[in-house]
Amino acid sequence: MFLPGFDIGAMPNHLNRSSLIAPIARRARTFHNRVVMVTRKDCVLTYTGEQLDEADGDLMMALIFFAQARPFGTVVVLKRKEILRKIKTGLIGSTQYAWLQQSILRLRAAMLVLEAKYTNGSQRYTIGNTLTFNLIKDLEYDDKTDKYSYILDPRWEQMFGNREYSLIDWSKRMLIGRGQEMAKTLQRLVATSSNPIQRFPLDKLRQQMQYGGRDRDFKKALEKAAAELVRLELIKNARIGQNTKGEEQLTIQI
Repeated sequence: MFLPGFDIGAMPNHLNRSSLIAPIARRARTFHNRVVMVTRKDCVLTYTGEQLDEADGDLMMALIFFAQARPFGTVVVLKRKEILRKIKTGLIGSTQYAWLQQSILRLRAAMLVLEAKYTNGSQRYTIGNTLTFNLIKDLEYDDKTDKYSYILDPRWEQMFGNREYSLIDWSKRMLIGRGQEMAKTLQRLVATSSNPIQRFPLDKLRQQMQYGGRDRDFKKALEKAAAELVRLELIKNARIGQNTKGEEQLTIQI
């Protein structure tokens, strides 16, 4: 089994539409123990591990990219700098290497159960229910060669099946401003649909982004994130308004 051919920046839609990866604040990470994450109605995602942030998501997309041309079960061997050059801008030094070690171990320990459903609510498939699914199946670091060796679980192929994945503009993602992690989340979320007009209820976005601050601060951060995507011409415009039920929502025009 192989993953589909694509450039860096691919992630299954079920994961992009969930709270698995979120623009969390720089604080102690929440540890989830078999927690049902925020998702759409077409799946149930149960997660065990530290809350992942957008930088962790970037690393996961890079590891998927480097592994895509090989049959599953094949070991992928990469130098640390080769990985960092794909996901970081600027100079690479001890701080970046330390972060990489922490992040890749976080991904190795992460476990999930994904139950995908049809529109009528019946089960399509389940991953990780009886056989543990780790985001990274095996991992080893050789300090003599300065290389990581890793294996991805073959069931990644199932999550990428039927073209149920998003492709994001990686070059523009690398231009998103520092501290604009919410803009990265919006970029991934918008990429899951080809609809020219997309609407997102604010209460659902708040949960998906694991935001714990005040409502007014959340709205300001969301407007700032949307403005960053407009600046980079990833979207045309965005505004916060109300739907026909009087509920607040973010409307984005692609």
